[in-house]
Amino acid sequence: MDQVGQPHPPPPGLRQMNLKKSFKLGIRSLLTTCSKEEFSKAFSTFNRVEQDGLHRLFMQVITSLHENIEEEFESICLETQVGTTLDTVEQLVEEQSLDTLFSDKTNVGEVKQELSKAKKDEIQYLMKMLDGAVEQNHLMRVCVESLKKERQDFTVTVGAADKLRSWNLNYGHIQ
Repeated sequence: MDQVGQPHPPPPGLRQMNLKKSFKLGIRSLLTTCSKEEFSKAFSTFNRVEQDGLHRLFMQVITSLHENIEEEFESICLETQVGTTLDTVEQLVEEQSLDTLFSDKTNVGEVKQELSKAKKDEIQYLMKMLDGAVEQNHLMRVCVESLKKERQDFTVTVGAADKLRSWNLNYGHIQ
């Protein structure tokens, strides 16, 4: 338990760590394929100072891109619960390999039940996300309507003030 009474999440399993490690290696190899020498050759018409400036800018863009891709990957993994799924797979594989009675015979009924439960859980998760989006949409509509009403009220107030000014000016001309 941590300070606010929430349990610490379990450490990631081997499959989860391998997925993240593979992703990071793949991204790194994609985003670091151009050496400074190759970069300078590509911009050979520029002088050395301009090449260095462009290369620094290139490295900043690549670094930022790398961070954004990693953050998006982590976000998608959290949203889709990839880590939990991989940990469950790892646990099932471990349990089956330890079970001496488990053979190549697969109980289709159990697999069907587990798959059905997993799909139901996924549907439930997606329904909660959809409900949240619908609620957020509703709140935004209420906010927009409130702003429209405030704008109309302001327009009416400005119109009334203009009318009073007009009457006041006309009153002064009548006498």
